[in-house]
Amino acid sequence: MGPIAVVLDHTTTTALHDPKDPHNEAVAAFYVQASGGLGTLYAPVLSLTAGDTERPGLLAYINGLRFIQIEPFDTQAALTATELLHAGHSWAAVHAIHAARPSADFPAGRYLLTLTPELYDGAGVLAVHPDR
Repeated sequence: MGPIAVVLDHTTTTALHDPKDPHNEAVAAFYVQASGGLGTLYAPVLSLTAGDTERPGLLAYINGLRFIQIEPFDTQAALTATELLHAGHSWAAVHAIHAARPSADFPAGRYLLTLTPELYDGAGVLAVHPDR
C-alpha cells in the first residue's frame, strides 16, 4: 500500500493551528507523517475560509505549511457544494466532502480527518477522528 491521501476539514486545521488545542498533537502527527512522505494532506480552501471566520489567521497559517496542499474551489466543487448546502450541510463542510469523495484522481476517495465525524454521516465519505 502506498502513501495515503487525507483531507483536513475546518476542525482539524483549527486544531493544528492552535498548539493548546487538545487534539493538536494527534493532527500534528499526520503532518509529521506527510513530511516523511507517508501521505499527502489536503486542505479545502472553502473549509479554511469558513474556519478563518472563527479563527482569524487560520487560512494564512495553513497556506504557509509546506506539507499541506490547498485544495482549490473550482466549478465542480461549487456544483457539489450547492447540492450539499441544499441537503443541509454547512459551508465549512461542503468543500471537505467534495474533496474526500471519489474522483478521477482518487477513485477510492480520500480519508476525511475531522474532530466531528458525525457531521459527515450520509455524505459518502470516510470521516475519521485523529484520536481514534
